[in-house]
Amino acid sequence: MKSSRVDSLIIIYVALITLLGAGAVMANEDNKIVHDAEHNILKAQHGERWAKEDAEIDAKLAQIREKNGGKPPNLVYILLDDLGFGEIGMPDLDVIRGYSTPRISKLADEGISLMRMYTEPSCTPTRVAMMTGRYAARTGSSEAKAVVSGDGLADWEVTLAEVLSKAGYATVHMGKWHLGDIEESYAINQGFDYAEHPMHQQGQMAIMNETTEIEGISTGQSRKLRADTFELDKSFRTNPNAMVYGVVGEKGGPMREVNFKAGEVYTQKHYNRMEEGYKQGALKQLERLAKGDKPFFLQYWPQLPLTFTRSDIEQAKTLNGGPIAESLAKVDSWIGEILDKIEALGIAENTVVMVMGDNGPFMQYVDKSGASDRIYRGGKAEHLEGGVRVNAFIRWEGVFEPGSRAQDIVHVADLFTTFARLAGAEEHIPTDRLIDGVDQTPVLLLGETHGRRDYVFVYEGPTLRSIVKQQYKFHLPLPGSNPIAAPIFDLYKNPREDRPQDAIQYGVGFGGNFVAMLKRHMAMKQQYPDRDPGRGLPYGGIENLRPETKALVESMAAWMKPKGK
Repeated sequence: MKSSRVDSLIIIYVALITLLGAGAVMANEDNKIVHDAEHNILKAQHGERWAKEDAEIDAKLAQIREKNGGKPPNLVYILLDDLGFGEIGMPDLDVIRGYSTPRISKLADEGISLMRMYTEPSCTPTRVAMMTGRYAARTGSSEAKAVVSGDGLADWEVTLAEVLSKAGYATVHMGKWHLGDIEESYAINQGFDYAEHPMHQQGQMAIMNETTEIEGISTGQSRKLRADTFELDKSFRTNPNAMVYGVVGEKGGPMREVNFKAGEVYTQKHYNRMEEGYKQGALKQLERLAKGDKPFFLQYWPQLPLTFTRSDIEQAKTLNGGPIAESLAKVDSWIGEILDKIEALGIAENTVVMVMGDNGPFMQYVDKSGASDRIYRGGKAEHLEGGVRVNAFIRWEGVFEPGSRAQDIVHVADLFTTFARLAGAEEHIPTDRLIDGVDQTPVLLLGETHGRRDYVFVYEGPTLRSIVKQQYKFHLPLPGSNPIAAPIFDLYKNPREDRPQDAIQYGVGFGGNFVAMLKRHMAMKQQYPDRDPGRGLPYGGIENLRPETKALVESMAAWMKPKGK
């Protein structure tokens, strides 16, 4: 009888979404978090069990909070750049990689390894999804920009930092940001009390610098290395030295560019010094935050290990010897310093620490860099597993089971909702928009098999490219193609997605089932349409722009339409 009732609910819900469109479920009268159709289908089947689990989890979190004087846990989130699954924290793979990450591996032993963590395929989309709990395509910020663009994360979006701030958290961001170069998208205007971050990303720092061009890694930027006799348009080639580099600021105040002077030329030495500064800043902020009365959220997003030069390697310390491998060994030791500082400050028992990669490896420089797609095929910017599967490790001493692993599917957007739950801040999650992130606290507190998603929609930029459901992955067919012949992969049997099977071999209807998921996904967008990014002149609110930077902004102002005009 119970099974029949659940089946009926599923059929009714699917019919409403698929046949009538998302308007059939427009009202959100209960003011609850709005999730997508697939999550609601799962909830129809498992809602009663989930409710019992939630009651158990609420009691456990209340008990932990009481033990810590009524204070929710501190959150330290470390996001590493361009590291796919198998590149960190798995000692058995050292023999394949030719390098080790002993401090990250130790963290894995002390906490939970999330073995099916999905991200977005590149830097900005992953960061947007984590910060907003929404697929980046919904926000308009779904592309990783390398140069001045005049857009970024819109102030309409609600970030995790804003949610936690409303719940009484102190919030700090250190290191890579990459969510836009307009004033509304800066970290201090997206919920952080204090922030130090590059204005752009390490494409500017690690590729568009004079050292890399001399070493042959990049080309076409340095005027010293070319004659410009026939270059009529002097603005066509971006001058990276005119772009803003690192900025510092506090909520409600202006930003200031730091550690770079007018007329200066950026080199690898500047990049290394910048990264050392962010690490030292994270340690300094930890000390300050630990002395305060508030729980805190500290984000540390290093730009390293992404680096490509060899001239700054005095002596290789890894068997691999590539610049990314050497750099990763250094970053691993920096993470060790942060973990040691947390222990020394006596806050480890009430501090959640998470370390993970943001997407797959930078395949354009494989072999030379020391990186590669080691297990899954593909890398950065691709919807293949190699582009979106990463290692993720999370520790809460005395709470999460040490050395445990969970094979449940988790998406980076889930961290938004999960961290809010751990912090007791769910009431501040907005209910006027679709939230893709689901609460995965049950995986963390109850263990494997307690996950609340078995699917992921995978975008490349604004384009939906594949759908993961359970162990299967469906590559979207070309428009007008019969879905019954679209490629489907069993990820347990073919993790590299290089031996496609058509839907018939998985049983007639599999292609149709994936297409039904696609229809429901698109139907929900009728009610909750994708948004545009924020737009405007770059570098607003930075009070000390260099003359060359002002000239760059003025050249853009000549053709950009001002916001709201």
